[in-house]
Amino acid sequence: MSKLLDWLGFGDEGYRSTLAGAHGGHGSHGGHGGHGHTHGVVDPTIATTSQGIWAIKWSFAILAVTAFLQVLVVIASGSVALLADTIHNVADATTAIPLWVAFRLVRRQPTSTFNFGYGKVEDLAGIVIVLIVFASALMAGYEALDKLVHPQPIRLLGWVVAAGLVGFIGNEAVAVFRIRVGRRINSAALVADGNHARVDGLTSLAVVLGAIGVWLGFPLADPIVGLLITLAIFGIVWQSATSVVRRMIDGVEPGMTAQASHAAGHVRGLLGPPDVKLRWLGHRLHLQATAEVDPGLTMAEADRVRTDLEAAFAVHLPALFAAHIALRPASLATRQAPASGPVPNHGHHHAPDPFVFVARLASGRLEIVGTAAGERMRLTLDDPVTGLAATVEILRDGGRVESLPLRAARTAGVFTSDHPPDEPHAFEARLVLSRQGRQEIVPFRMTEPGNPHK
Repeated sequence: MSKLLDWLGFGDEGYRSTLAGAHGGHGSHGGHGGHGHTHGVVDPTIATTSQGIWAIKWSFAILAVTAFLQVLVVIASGSVALLADTIHNVADATTAIPLWVAFRLVRRQPTSTFNFGYGKVEDLAGIVIVLIVFASALMAGYEALDKLVHPQPIRLLGWVVAAGLVGFIGNEAVAVFRIRVGRRINSAALVADGNHARVDGLTSLAVVLGAIGVWLGFPLADPIVGLLITLAIFGIVWQSATSVVRRMIDGVEPGMTAQASHAAGHVRGLLGPPDVKLRWLGHRLHLQATAEVDPGLTMAEADRVRTDLEAAFAVHLPALFAAHIALRPASLATRQAPASGPVPNHGHHHAPDPFVFVARLASGRLEIVGTAAGERMRLTLDDPVTGLAATVEILRDGGRVESLPLRAARTAGVFTSDHPPDEPHAFEARLVLSRQGRQEIVPFRMTEPGNPHK
């Protein structure tokens, strides 16, 4: 039963890792805050992966077939509740249109006129979709009000019930598909889309309830359900329009700038937080940053700082397409600031120094790193070892042992934990290595920079 529930998207497998992808180690890693469901906007964490695009295409096909079947029954029956539900499903299906437009045009090379390419066309397509959904919602609302004031008999109640069930099944199929793929690619946005499709399935069941109400002698049940679904569509239109317009005028989602500033906190060599500016070009994120460094750095050292900063931005902002970073010598006031500790980092800490070890079973480096899913423990071996298993056991206050199994990554010789280590990141721990019945325990300590005795 548990396997069946997990296959349907209700189980626990993959949930915690996806949740971590949504919230990160401190609630700021990975993602861009909450992922609301919008029409006309493609979430970048979906659009930047081939499996995510594949999921969107098949979701479009399933919902398009569902909506087509419902349209046939709407024409034959005159049910306004079913009309509203059909419009809702059509709106969900059209989410794939800006994605298709973007990936058709993004392949074209920039020109002397369009220096940044054609990413903004995606936003224009999003506006068109929002306007179409809005006009359709107005039509559904008008029809529902007209039937409420001037009740008319509904024909083919059995077919209306069947069409409502088709809408439920179609949305549930999309929900299962999106949740499973979302977990596979660790996309919290796609999982959220799947959960939204599951809620959409309940609106289709409301159509069934409306038809049953009419059958029981309450003809106003159908237009009342139609009005309720229309109000839900208007709510989605408002949310979608806000998101599309914000991107068109170069706005970004709340918290993304803070996310970029947090990423800079992991980079050594910066004298103060950088000045960061973000903007969207379609579903691709562009970043401009200016940071201050010690004027005594050599060109090679400054280039290393710039490279590390760009890598940190890429890890914390998965949709990042291009980063333009300028380094400038720090002012005298900045250089004379009290050196009592690290530069303030908005309440976040710098990662502890890596632990380098040499053991009988393996040798390598263990560290806390920032990933798109948040902070994780990562083990990087000097040479890959076949059949090696690794676990980090952290000794916490009160005798509690925090266990972090390390799973083998796609890259040979790299192991990563599914969850972040708890705070604080200054602790005594041991690395447990095992292979072919042999076990080796390597004790170690991690301390946060600026707190060597913590």
